[in-house]
Amino acid sequence: MSTTTSTLTRDKLYIGGEWVDPSGEGTIDVINPTTEEVVGSVPEGTAEDADRAVLAAHAAFEGWAQTPVYERAALCEAIGAGLAERGDELAALITTEMGMPIGLSRMIQAGLPSLTFSSMPQLVEEIAWEEEVGNSLIVREAAGVVAAITPWNYPLHQIANKVAPAIAAGCTVVLKPSEVVPLNAFVLAEVCAAVGLPGGVFNLVTGTGPVVGEAIVSHPQTDMVSFTGSTRAGRRVSELAAQSVKPVSLELGGKSPNVILDDADLEQAVVDGVAKCFLNSGQTCSALTRMLVPRDQLEQAERIAAAVADEAFTPGDPFADGSALGPLVSDAQRQRVRGYIETGQAEGAKLVAVSRSGFAKGLGADATFGPDELLAAW
Repeated sequence: MSTTTSTLTRDKLYIGGEWVDPSGEGTIDVINPTTEEVVGSVPEGTAEDADRAVLAAHAAFEGWAQTPVYERAALCEAIGAGLAERGDELAALITTEMGMPIGLSRMIQAGLPSLTFSSMPQLVEEIAWEEEVGNSLIVREAAGVVAAITPWNYPLHQIANKVAPAIAAGCTVVLKPSEVVPLNAFVLAEVCAAVGLPGGVFNLVTGTGPVVGEAIVSHPQTDMVSFTGSTRAGRRVSELAAQSVKPVSLELGGKSPNVILDDADLEQAVVDGVAKCFLNSGQTCSALTRMLVPRDQLEQAERIAAAVADEAFTPGDPFADGSALGPLVSDAQRQRVRGYIETGQAEGAKLVAVSRSGFAKGLGADATFGPDELLAAW
C-alpha cells in the first residue's frame, strides 16, 4: 500500500499567535485507519491550556472587531490561498488520518476549506451590517470569543465552516478539533501565522471533549459556542453553555431518508442513492442511508443496490488511483456499524450485500465487514 508510515509529531499548541508548550505532558496518538499504524501525535491539552487560549482570544477581540471588515475578509482570502498552496499536502495528510480516497480528498477535504476562506470577501459584501426596519436600527456586531468544536469526518472543512465566518465577522476563535483527526488543524494554524493574522484571533488547543471541550465551552470569557458532533455530546455542550446563557449553534447527528417514488427511474435512483450513501465510507451527516422504495419494487431495488455496491465500492487502499471507498475512521466506528447491522438483522432486515475487502491489513482487512454492507428491511 502507498500510505505513509512516517510519523508526524506536533508537540506545541497555537495560542496568542505563538507556538507554545502545553501545560501537561500527555499526548494523543493519531492512527492511520488503513494500516492501524500510529502516524503522528498531538498534545493532550488541559483545562489550563484552554484557559490560556480563551484569554488570548478575549484580549485580541476588541482590536480585531474594530479592524475594518474588508481587511478581515482579505486575510480570510489570504488564508484560503495559503491552504490552496498546500492542497496536495493537506489531501494526503487527511487521507492518512481518516481514510477518504485521495482523489476525493483533493476535491473535498482540501478543496472546500480553501474555497470557504476565499469566499469571505464576497460574503461580507452581501451582509447588511446595519439596516432600518420600521423605526428600528438593526446592527450586526461580532459576538466575541467563539469556542469551536469540530468532528472528524470532514475535519478541515468543518473547521473552515466555523472559523472563516467567525473571524470575518470580527470574532476571535478557540478551536478544539477532533482528537481522532487533528493533524490538519496545525496546517491551518501555520497558514494563519504565515499570512499575518493577528495573534489571538485564531487559537488551537488539541485534546479531548470532556477536558478541553468542556473547558472552552464553560469558560466565563467565551461568548458563543459552535459545535458539530453527536447528539449526546451536543446535550452536554448545551448544558454547560446554559449555565452562563451563552448562545450555542449545534449541528448534531441525523439520518437522511432517500424517498424513491413509483414513477422514478428505479435503476438511476438506486445507483445514485448508493453512491451518496457510501461517500466518505458513509461517514457523512447527509448520507442517504435510508432508501425508501415502493414495496412492489423492493426486490428489484435490492438487486440494483447489491450490484452497484459490489462493482463500484470495494474497500481498498485510499491512495490507489480510482479508489472509491476507504476504511472507517476508527475501530469504534467499525463496531458501531457492525452493531447497526446486527440490530437490523435482529429486527427482521436481511443483508443483501457484503464487502469484499481490498485491504491487506488495518480496519478494512476483515473480509466479512466493510462500510458497503447493505441491509434491506421488509
